[in-house]
Amino acid sequence: MRRLYRKKALSLVKELDAFPKVPESYVETTATGGTVSLIAFTAMALLAFFEFFVYRDTWMKYEYEVDKDFSSKLRINIDITVAMKCQHVGADILDLAETMITSNGIQYEPVIFELTPQQKLWHRTLLLIQNRLREEHSLQEVLYKSVLKGAPTALPPREGTASEPLTGFHQCIAAYNFSHRIDHVSFGEEIPGIINPLDGTEKITSNHNEMFQYFITVVPTKLHTSKVSADTHQFSVTERERVINHAAGSHGVSGIFMKYDTSSLMVTVSEQHMPLWQFLVRLCGIIGGIFSTTGMIHGFVGFCFDIVCCRFKLGPYKPREVSPVVLPDPHVNNCAAPVLTDNHVQE
Repeated sequence: MRRLYRKKALSLVKELDAFPKVPESYVETTATGGTVSLIAFTAMALLAFFEFFVYRDTWMKYEYEVDKDFSSKLRINIDITVAMKCQHVGADILDLAETMITSNGIQYEPVIFELTPQQKLWHRTLLLIQNRLREEHSLQEVLYKSVLKGAPTALPPREGTASEPLTGFHQCIAAYNFSHRIDHVSFGEEIPGIINPLDGTEKITSNHNEMFQYFITVVPTKLHTSKVSADTHQFSVTERERVINHAAGSHGVSGIFMKYDTSSLMVTVSEQHMPLWQFLVRLCGIIGGIFSTTGMIHGFVGFCFDIVCCRFKLGPYKPREVSPVVLPDPHVNNCAAPVLTDNHVQE
């Protein structure tokens, strides 16, 4: 009984077979089929190769939420060169009520305002990257991915200038001159390789009563990639400059002003990767799709070829030449007459 039940179960399973096997004696191979198979295998290999690179690639996902952190303090990182002597330069941090918060933590270093050829090359490259970032915002994702590979955005050190005097600051060092170059400005934790909007900004003026204003909106940002995880801040900036001339009605105080405000939204930037199961599903779709498509195309082309050959009597449908066959006449006596020899004639 068990054997009988097992045989019934096996026969039921065989009836559900969706992939019936065809005997090899019934399979006919052709040159066109082999050509189509070769093309299909080549396409599969190429698409699978490119799909592997898509699987290895990552993309950045942006999420927005309300910033609920009210107790943390904002760190300001700034590196700026002003075309004046250090004793003529002062920097303070003020709040909205123009009350001084602090003036500590700011270091003054005497440097030469004019750049060396190496520093000029660095500055031109930085400005070129800034222009590309303004045109193509997707480059920021590239910077996020290669965050630890990039070189720091600080100005390269001046080489061979230890004995140079400080008279190379600018043309006007006796009077106030607010020509300046911003080498780096960022908020929060510094991340090497990230280029900020004000990095490389240079303003040159010959008027000592010039006002430069930078209106900055700071957005808290959490960055999570495969290489780094940090709490930093992005910002956007609007620049404005004008000459102070009280006689012409342009009032104000000459100097360099950076006014910043923090946004109430927080951005979370995380690096996403294609899961393995999705890669395998896409790979199976490529292989099965090419097999099905090439089989349908091959069958359709063969069907059209058969119709054309049948219509115009070409190829296997071309009529063959048949040689005539002489059939015997039933009304004619086919018996051969006897052959008379000389002996019979004499008789």
